[in-house]
Amino acid sequence: MSVQNPQPPGTWRYCGNQLLRWRTQSGMSREELAAATNYAAATIKAMEQGVRMPTPRLLDQADDLLQANGKLSAAKDYLKREKFPARAQDFMDREAEAISLWSYEVALIPGLLQTEAYARALIGNHCPPLDDETVEERVRARLERHSLLTRKSPVALSFVLYEAVLRGPHADKQQLLNILAAGRLGNVSVQVLPFSRAVPAALLGPMVLLETRDHERLAFTEGPSVSQLTDDPDVVSSHTERLSMLRAVALSPTESARFIERMVEEL
Repeated sequence: MSVQNPQPPGTWRYCGNQLLRWRTQSGMSREELAAATNYAAATIKAMEQGVRMPTPRLLDQADDLLQANGKLSAAKDYLKREKFPARAQDFMDREAEAISLWSYEVALIPGLLQTEAYARALIGNHCPPLDDETVEERVRARLERHSLLTRKSPVALSFVLYEAVLRGPHADKQQLLNILAAGRLGNVSVQVLPFSRAVPAALLGPMVLLETRDHERLAFTEGPSVSQLTDDPDVVSSHTERLSMLRAVALSPTESARFIERMVEEL
């Protein structure tokens, strides 16, 4: 199994297709519908193609303009804004059922360890920009993921953080204290890989390994526009070997806590 650039939700695509059919049947051009509803023609096109969620306002306006007799407006009840970007949705589903998770980050604090302020700073400065509603939805979804740390059936969590992660522009005192608090949980291990211990493999980017309740082992790599979740044994083995090496050269959890505490004292 390998997931790359997954399609948008089926409800978006079906609703967009219905919008296209009603518009075509009425003889109205995309540009005319855009002008009548105060949307850009490119936005209407994205909605019709299902790559962007049709908005309730557009559906109501299009229903009247295209004389759909409530059929387009009714679609509002079946549409929902996805909590996560499409490229990460499948991974989030698997993360929720994980029994163990190993993570290595080279530049950003892992989502499971982020404070609300840190998450908001990242999501709110997305490029291209996100609308306010999407920002709020994604911040809320990221914070909801934190329940994995304290789930009744404990999940074994291991985080290795390259020193650059802790020295990022949004890694303030509260964020560092939050990492320390997570590291005190019995099921969570936090290790720091200082610049002085860096090896070439540390600069190859972030990665995650997880095991599900069904003992399916998966490897996940995320990029700005393309991500991959796979159970390919070769990829899982390669990620396991690399992450094991990084854990071996990183500071121990106790040494890492002291390292972060010294950073807090400097702030």
